[in-house]
Amino acid sequence: MNRRLFSAFAALLLVPALLPAGASAHGPTRQKVTESVEIAAPPAKVWAKIKEFGDMSWHPDVASTNAAPGNVVKTTRLVVLKNGGELTQELYKYDDAKMTVSTLLPQVDVKVLPVNNYSDTITVKPGKTPESSLVEWRSAFYRGYPNNDPPPELNEEAAIKAVTAFTLSGLGGLKTAVESGS
Repeated sequence: MNRRLFSAFAALLLVPALLPAGASAHGPTRQKVTESVEIAAPPAKVWAKIKEFGDMSWHPDVASTNAAPGNVVKTTRLVVLKNGGELTQELYKYDDAKMTVSTLLPQVDVKVLPVNNYSDTITVKPGKTPESSLVEWRSAFYRGYPNNDPPPELNEEAAIKAVTAFTLSGLGGLKTAVESGS
């Protein structure tokens, strides 16, 4: 009886070695980028600059935006980038009292932003002093290539680099716009 049990156990140990290599591979994992900036202005002033979903004039990479007025969930905006690319974002959540806005990119041209299933949330909070604010921009996404063995321009590193660059540029632009009063 012990010999049969040992043979069965040994067979179970061999099963993973007999499976094709692709059976143990996995696809992309969800990536996250969180960046923040301290702005020398009270939260209400900072929020006033970003609270309109149809206006991203504070972001230096954005040439124009086009959206229906107001902040109605499920509204979309077309974001035209200065490099010629376009992003269509959907307003996912909006809370004026909590000074937070969340968007989705339902469809993404990976040549513009090498990601899939992108969402983000921008929140304005009190800063270190009563006259300052902390703006946090959190993004979650998958790499641009959904299958195994992505090309370098669509892998996790490329996705993280592109999202981080867009986020940092936006936060820097917001800081400049608010602090300069433009």
